[in-house]
Amino acid sequence: MSDTTQKLSVGEKLGYSCGDAAANFVFMTMVLFQSNFYTDVFGLAAGTAGTIILIARLWDAFFDPLVGVLADRTHSRWGRFRPWVLFTALPWAAIMYLAYRTPSGLGGSAMVAYALVTNILLMTLYSMNNMPYSALGGVMTGDVHERAKLNSYRFIAANIAQFVVGGLTLPLVAKFAGADHDKQRGWAMTMGLWAVICMVLFVITFATTRERIHPEPKQRSTPRQDFGDLLTNSPWVVMFLMTLLHFGLLSLQGGALYNYFHSYADKGAMFDGLQTIHLTAAPLAAGGPAPGGVLEWLGYIVHADRANLANSNVADVFNSIINMLGKIVVITVILLSPFLARRWGKKSVAIAGFAMSAVTAAAFYTVAPTNVAGMVLFTILGAAVYAPTIPLIWAMFADVADYSEWKNGRRATGVIFATICFAIKAGLSLGSASFLWLMSMYGYAANQPQTARTLEGIHMCSTVYLAVLFAVCTGLLLLYKINKGLTHRIADELAARRRNFAAA
Repeated sequence: MSDTTQKLSVGEKLGYSCGDAAANFVFMTMVLFQSNFYTDVFGLAAGTAGTIILIARLWDAFFDPLVGVLADRTHSRWGRFRPWVLFTALPWAAIMYLAYRTPSGLGGSAMVAYALVTNILLMTLYSMNNMPYSALGGVMTGDVHERAKLNSYRFIAANIAQFVVGGLTLPLVAKFAGADHDKQRGWAMTMGLWAVICMVLFVITFATTRERIHPEPKQRSTPRQDFGDLLTNSPWVVMFLMTLLHFGLLSLQGGALYNYFHSYADKGAMFDGLQTIHLTAAPLAAGGPAPGGVLEWLGYIVHADRANLANSNVADVFNSIINMLGKIVVITVILLSPFLARRWGKKSVAIAGFAMSAVTAAAFYTVAPTNVAGMVLFTILGAAVYAPTIPLIWAMFADVADYSEWKNGRRATGVIFATICFAIKAGLSLGSASFLWLMSMYGYAANQPQTARTLEGIHMCSTVYLAVLFAVCTGLLLLYKINKGLTHRIADELAARRRNFAAA
């Protein structure tokens, strides 16, 4: 069977998907919680935290292209990209734990230095693992439909991990924090657990995948040629800019929604909502044992008096329920992505998804702080319209690599994905830093009641600003030239070339 029509087994698809599940234990923690971890737990000022995140992730972004060049030129019996996934697994786990451990006995400047160094190391390992992992998906098969299916498996697994992170992190932190509410201990223990899971999943990915598409044996190119080819690749330019904004808005959204539920949404209304699904109980007696049960162990029961919710975990639990609800919808709708792509093409589905996401985010502005039913409704709608774009965007990155080979006669999968990863990391850094800088501008004070001006800033960041960014991404996708017809033409012509090279 030709490499370009190679069908992938379910086992290989599942094994590949484990790698992105692992990456999302770090990615979603960064998106959802890192900003507030640095301000509310680690004890940094919002502006300082924003600068640390910006420096670390921009370093990560600039490091990605170097990893891409090295990965494209890696030669081993395991392939070009798989060894990177294996050999970064243990260091990743160690640094992941240290990055969310608050050291004792350090002064202000030393704490800033510790946060900066551990964040840079974590981002470096993220690049060394995730960039080759992403490129691996582009060389496992050349069949465009198999790629869409592979990315559906991948992003179902990623969203299961996001479901776990978004749904269990805050309750576990509160659980491990204990009766003395030591969130520093809670974060260290929770992230240590996630780190071990990551290491195991990376080993599974390495053991179950294979690389089938290889550059022509006679292909010779320099890094300068590889990067020069990008500048004449208009689909790459569009996807680079779109990805920069896309991941910027995701990072902004994660930080903003945490503050939306912890500061803007009415705690009494959230308590009432949780009470209807039997997740509330009377306050625990001082020094008395907590009741048993899985939900109790996970920290999902709110033991509080409705009239005194300031120090309760009601926002943690409601925020986590919202996160899990959104991920359930995403996982369900992602299953439709291959069908939608086959019927209308990846570009058309992505444009529709981003456009409807812009409308949904703008409409979310109208939801009152006491309207928890509206929050649930717009979480479901937003997740449903955005979900199909998730695997298709990554399949489009592989199409960009095919386009480059089709146009220039040289394949540089690693460089394509490295520069896209650059845009992802730069977007994440700018999104998180911009959110923290906006919060500083709006007067945010950690662990304090917020002013009306600050609350309106949180409201805008959670709705209107996101809608604007989704709309700009939609406009960029309209400029993307690889439509359904061109995708199949490129795949067919590259398949014919590879058959000719094999026969020569």
